Amino acid sequence: MTKADFRDRLLAGLGGDWPESCPLEPQTSKVEQQDGYRIEHLKYQVEPDDRVPAMLLVPDGVSANRPAPGICIWHQHAGQWHLGKSEPAGLAGAEMHHTGAALAREGYVVLCPDALGFEDREKPYKLKGGRLERFLFLQYVVNGKCMAWKNILDMRRAVDYIASRPEVRGDRLGCYGHSMGSTHAWLVGPWEPRLKAIVGNCCLPTYAAIHEHQLLHCFPNFVPGIYPDGDTPDIAGLIAPRALHLNLGENDGGSPIEFARKGVDTIRSAYEAQHAEANFTFFIEKDTGHVLSDEMWRRTKLTFEKHLRS
Repeated sequence: MTKADFRDRLLAGLGGDWPESCPLEPQTSKVEQQDGYRIEHLKYQVEPDDRVPAMLLVPDGVSANRPAPGICIWHQHAGQWHLGKSEPAGLAGAEMHHTGAALAREGYVVLCPDALGFEDREKPYKLKGGRLERFLFLQYVVNGKCMAWKNILDMRRAVDYIASRPEVRGDRLGCYGHSMGSTHAWLVGPWEPRLKAIVGNCCLPTYAAIHEHQLLHCFPNFVPGIYPDGDTPDIAGLIAPRALHLNLGENDGGSPIEFARKGVDTIRSAYEAQHAEANFTFFIEKDTGHVLSDEMWRRTKLTFEKHLRS
């Protein structure tokens, strides 16, 4: 199957074409000052009558006259549906994953939105947690789409929002995610050319590995109708020739390493086919599981430094 054919198959499996964008109509409810940056609590519209709560972190000294690169952060899953944007924004959760706050201190404007079913996007529903997530996935499936379609649509609108900010350099945009956030990163990458640098940390679960090891993963990983014509690394390969960096833990049970290594080879081949092999990098850390290690974070920052600031 050619790259173009797989891209068409992927779009059909996701649920078809994206709708025309509606007005963002952003609303800011609160601004709070942190050490070196401010947090704007806001909402913007992704579809008519569907508003996404998010936090925008703006470094001190960054303004319309002194704009900075922008980075969207897609939060993890971890079975913590009460946590979404607040963790990368540095207001809750594990300090390891306060990545938005860390990048704001590095001088980037950072947007942290809630994924569907998490934090403030869980509250309006009667169902909660895993039951809500299952319901939402099935609701999209019976309507001819899947959860990944909605996630990608929401992420593209997040890019619309961060690109609209006068403090942000619209030609210097990237995204980062850990775990489910990593899945989100390589899912949105093929459909969002404004993202010049994409980093995924600890999540490349191939369908081959899922079937072999009987793994249960979060619903955005599952796109109907594309396997065995293509697997998740083939999706990530569609990001080429733009910059993609992946971190993996050798002992991460969610991404069995023997399958992940084959997946990395698939992605590398996609970049080589476009003579862009220098734009795909990866790091597999020995004796490491499903974490964001110091070395993984160092390589993440190097990727953004190279592709968003040079």
